[in-house]
Amino acid sequence: MYLCPLMGRIIAIDYGKKRTGLAVSDPLKIIAGGLATVASQEVIAYLTKYIKENDVELLLVGEPRQMNYLPSENMLRVEIFKEKLQKALPAKEIKMVDERFTSVLAHRTMIQAGLKKTRRQDKALADEVSATILLQTYLESTRK
Repeated sequence: MYLCPLMGRIIAIDYGKKRTGLAVSDPLKIIAGGLATVASQEVIAYLTKYIKENDVELLLVGEPRQMNYLPSENMLRVEIFKEKLQKALPAKEIKMVDERFTSVLAHRTMIQAGLKKTRRQDKALADEVSATILLQTYLESTRK
């Protein structure tokens, strides 16, 4: 009988000025699930602790771009965050991935899930759902 060894998870990061949404894959990298929404100034400490307790092989950081592919106003913050994250976790691979449309898709997903308006206006939930969509899109693109 062949046993598949556990593989490392992938974490997606939707970094924002105040809050950061996080999502994580299952060990087989099939399904993305929401992990947490963390204050942005605490996200590196959160991830460092999580990675010590879980096998994570890749970190995806959402790359904020406008519709015309030019960097958005948040790009500089994200690049600085990525540099700090790489210093804190030098052994981990970090990739930037296009995050355009994730906020729109997150809102649409929450509507389709039947969430009430007050719950859909929860920015922390929206950030976590955005990270989950970012990760699920990445997972699906690697299977093609």
